[in-house]
Amino acid sequence: MKRRTYIDPTIASSDVTPESVFLNRRDLIKASSGGAAAALGLSAAQSGLAAEPAELSFKPDTQSALLKELTPYDDVTSYNNFYEFGTDKSDPVQHAHAMTTDPWAIKIGGLVNQPGELHLEDILRGFDLEERIYRFRCVEAWSMVVPWVGFPLAELLQRFDPKPEGRFVEFKTLYRRAEMRGTRSFTSIIDWPYREGLRMDEAMHPLTLMTVGLYGKTLPNQNGAPLRLIVPWKYGFKSIKSIVEINVTAKQPNTSWQELQPSEYGFYANVNPEVDHPRWSQRFERRLPSSIFNPNRVPTLPFNGYEEQVAGLYAGMDLRKFY
Repeated sequence: MKRRTYIDPTIASSDVTPESVFLNRRDLIKASSGGAAAALGLSAAQSGLAAEPAELSFKPDTQSALLKELTPYDDVTSYNNFYEFGTDKSDPVQHAHAMTTDPWAIKIGGLVNQPGELHLEDILRGFDLEERIYRFRCVEAWSMVVPWVGFPLAELLQRFDPKPEGRFVEFKTLYRRAEMRGTRSFTSIIDWPYREGLRMDEAMHPLTLMTVGLYGKTLPNQNGAPLRLIVPWKYGFKSIKSIVEINVTAKQPNTSWQELQPSEYGFYANVNPEVDHPRWSQRFERRLPSSIFNPNRVPTLPFNGYEEQVAGLYAGMDLRKFY
């Protein structure tokens, strides 16, 4: 496997304030060629990760502009929504260790010509891993900037050859009651397993990432180990965690939050500062780390800052109606 680094065209590297393990970037990358590979269950020889990554940019003509500092590792891994383990932000880091992730397999089916199953080791050996620094914006108006490790979802889908009539992609999270205390709670309102979906062109977009790590390390359980989705221009609930099943469908799939409250959580969930949540404004966000005395409040960007890359997907659509 090669290792490549994606540089967000709207993020100036001079503004990055890394987490402690990320301070010496050259040492981290060298360590990642063996250490991160080992954390992902591979030796350096098996992974083929390069000691010095090549820069990957989808828009080399727009290498200007702003970057918010990287969110510290401890904040990224301790402040999470993962309702399978509870509704408090601290519940996932306290309880997600109960989820077993080895062995792990993901089924791909529906409207594909070659349905099948991939084990995690097949995924890690079969795809080129990239490091990408993305903004992550929660619908609750808090945000992070995270260096994810993964590969484009398009590469996975192409292996199973979607049929022309497949217009949507459905995702399902692991549902294992014995290991997921939140699913056993009498206050739980979700019809498990957790489900999400994308339109096919969204799923195939080069920014859409299947993720296996962050900060050069294995993805922690509370962040959706061992395999999660990251769709950086959408609110975070679209970036489904701990995926075990993907289906290509002709019709728009039912998603968990849309079933629960369609007036608050639309299917598209594109970050839009002009469309407020019914209970709060989306014009600003609280960038972590933050506190009462230092709220770190920043303006929300259309499509979370990825407007140039993805706005064309929604040309002609009323984004107040298709929110």
